[in-house]
Amino acid sequence: MVQKAGKIIHSRVGPLNVEEKRLILFPKGLVGFEQQREFALLRLRDDAVFFLLQSCTAPNLGLMVTDPYVFVPDYRIRIGSAEQELLRLKNIREAVVLATVTIPPGKPEDAVINLVGPLVINIRSRRGVQVPQNLLHHPPQVRLKPRENSDP
Repeated sequence: MVQKAGKIIHSRVGPLNVEEKRLILFPKGLVGFEQQREFALLRLRDDAVFFLLQSCTAPNLGLMVTDPYVFVPDYRIRIGSAEQELLRLKNIREAVVLATVTIPPGKPEDAVINLVGPLVINIRSRRGVQVPQNLLHHPPQVRLKPRENSDP
C-alpha cells in the first residue's frame, strides 16, 4: 500500500496523517482563534455530512462543520471583494461554504448550525476565510433535526 504525502497533525484523538489536499490556510484565522491559521478538513465518516476542521497546531481546537445547504437549501451569503481577493477566488464554483455546528454538552438533540459566520474555502487554492453575515434571511442558528427518511 502506497502512503500518500501529507502532514502529521495532533488532535484530541491522537496523531493523524493528513493528505496535503485536506490542509487549508485561513490567512486571518477564525473569529476567536485568530492566531490559528492552518487547519485540516477531515471527514468524520464516509457517509457523514459532518466534518472536523482541526487546527494543525492546537490539538484541542477542532470544530465540527457541515454544508449548510443540506439543512437550509435556500441559505444565501454575501462574499465581499476583499474576501474574494483573500481567497484568490476567480470563479464562485471554486468556493465551498461550511458552517460550524454547536452541540451542547450531553444534549446532541439540541445541536444547531450557525449561519452568522460561514467559512468559505477556495478548493483550488486551499485558502479559507470566515465571512460574517450581517443581513440574514434566516435565524442566526438553525436546529439540526434528524432526517425522517435516511434513504437518498
